[in-house]
Amino acid sequence: MPKNPHESDVAFIKALAELLNENELTELQVKREYGESDRLNVRVSRRQDVAAQYVAQAPAAAAPVAAPAPVAGTAAPAAAPAAVDDPADHPGAVTSPMVGTVYMQAEPGAPSFVTVGDTVNEGDTLLIIEAMKTMNHIPATRAGTVKRIMIEDGAAVEYGAPLMIIE
Repeated sequence: MPKNPHESDVAFIKALAELLNENELTELQVKREYGESDRLNVRVSRRQDVAAQYVAQAPAAAAPVAAPAPVAGTAAPAAAPAAVDDPADHPGAVTSPMVGTVYMQAEPGAPSFVTVGDTVNEGDTLLIIEAMKTMNHIPATRAGTVKRIMIEDGAAVEYGAPLMIIE
């Protein structure tokens, strides 16, 4: 019998970490129950790789938009309008306060909180962002009309990503 009864758990956790690396996974969670009062809950994750993934996606998305402009004309004038057209710089932009998953309605099958053309008041719920199993209602920061919705239901968003425009 081993000196420590849970010595095998340490080996199990090391094996999970190896499995995570070998299969290029970002997270792995396992629950084991040995009895009523003896259980093991393990979550192994690579936080660094997840953050790098979000950072890598933003420049990749911006590159195709900027690439056609130099082909069509001169590079200097085309670069200035692209920066002005950035939705995050719009004065009525509602940006994501966190990283998470966007839900446009309270539950599946329910109507969306808002659609393009809807009039909203300051504080009205625009959408929900799920982060770490918590549903966060995102309120309108100002009263106005929803002019543009830039995300889709179920999409992953980053901190600071533009969600919609209210004018």
